[in-house]
Amino acid sequence: MVSEQGQATKNVCVIGAGPSGLVAARELRKEGHTAVVLEQNHDIGGQWLYEPNVEKEDPLGKNKFLDVHSSVYDSLRIVSPREIMGFTDFPFVSKKNRDTRRFPGHKELWLYLKDFCEYFGLKEMIRFNTRVEYVGMLDYGVFGKDLKWVVKSKEKKGENRVEEVFDAVIVATGHYSQPRLPSIKGMDAWKRKQIHSHVYRVPEPFRNEVVVIVGNSLSGQDISMEIVKVAKEVYLSAKSLEVTEGLSKVISKHRNLHLYPQIQSLHEDGRVEFEDGSCVIADTIIYCTGYSYAFPFLDTKGIVGVDDNRVGPLFEHTFPPSLAPSLSFIGIPRKLIGFPFFESQAKWIAQVLSGKRKLPSYDDMMLSIKEFYRSRELAGIPVSDTHDIANFEYCDKYADYSESPHLEEWRKQLCLSAIVNSFTNLETYRDSWDDGDDELLQQALQSPHFTQLGVQP
Repeated sequence: MVSEQGQATKNVCVIGAGPSGLVAARELRKEGHTAVVLEQNHDIGGQWLYEPNVEKEDPLGKNKFLDVHSSVYDSLRIVSPREIMGFTDFPFVSKKNRDTRRFPGHKELWLYLKDFCEYFGLKEMIRFNTRVEYVGMLDYGVFGKDLKWVVKSKEKKGENRVEEVFDAVIVATGHYSQPRLPSIKGMDAWKRKQIHSHVYRVPEPFRNEVVVIVGNSLSGQDISMEIVKVAKEVYLSAKSLEVTEGLSKVISKHRNLHLYPQIQSLHEDGRVEFEDGSCVIADTIIYCTGYSYAFPFLDTKGIVGVDDNRVGPLFEHTFPPSLAPSLSFIGIPRKLIGFPFFESQAKWIAQVLSGKRKLPSYDDMMLSIKEFYRSRELAGIPVSDTHDIANFEYCDKYADYSESPHLEEWRKQLCLSAIVNSFTNLETYRDSWDDGDDELLQQALQSPHFTQLGVQP
């Protein structure tokens, strides 16, 4: 179809109604496309829709299709200040009678997404309680602009299955659901409790236990600080014993929190043996070892794959060259300011689908991917970290594809300030910061980003 402006209008399926899927729906509609969002849960939010009931989930998340999508635990607070997190035209302001902290709990972020959905009238585009079981090419083998996609979905609580054909599919299913587990000798033989942090919610079940926590990234640190208050002993097993000043302060404060090297092996009698030869008898092991990209519903005949947590080949982490633009991904990149980046992805995809923007040739896209992989390899970055960006310049360059705004300087500086503060003051950085932040905060609150809706925070 062609719009009155002479642009192509497509019938698009968006998979997932989390932050990426919601902003995709908005941008598609803005660009004149017809879009439906398929969401497996009863409400919007994706990762931010808290699910306290995890009993039905495999404790190590080994099922192909997970029962529980969210990995959010009860006490989780965001790690970035709210001022930097909002979509470009919808600031994340504090509201009366809600969680007004600069680093609020997860529910506040979910309520922000609810507000976003309501403000832009997105709910009517979403089909809830609908699990996507299959996405594949119609008439595979006939490549070209007219490639269409078959999407098979099922009502979560019923047997009703639906099969539909779309001009394009946007995968926006997030990347914090499918547990990534280490390979440890004796793991299958160890008969005591083993869980992945995906199903951790509250500390109470670990009261008076000896707990080994594997991994000292964000969730490992958070969960250690929480469990140490109820557990008998907590052993934090890390790749390196050189830790941040902030974590070092926490360890020295708690007599029952110990830093240990990586696990060498597990034994049937409950022993956990570490690489330095030391042993402890543990009741529970919690793997805070991150997540894998997983698209169990997607059949691209091997064109797009996940290899050691690298999704590829993807041009700019978004388009698989031989299937572009009819298949795209939003929300693959990590270690960046998420919502504004997802928004620039959504804008670019919507504009490419309408013909307003053109992608490079297949050969040029593949060459770009090859050069990107090579640059990461030369920089010594493991394949599993392919999608870790940690680069504001890249985000700005990416925004240029759709003429989206660059990140404001105050946004970048507040982001960096929070990271630096967390390295030094792990337990307190969400509630105390230096005067430099207060100045940046004033800049932020007086900027067009915050004044555009006429609502003063």
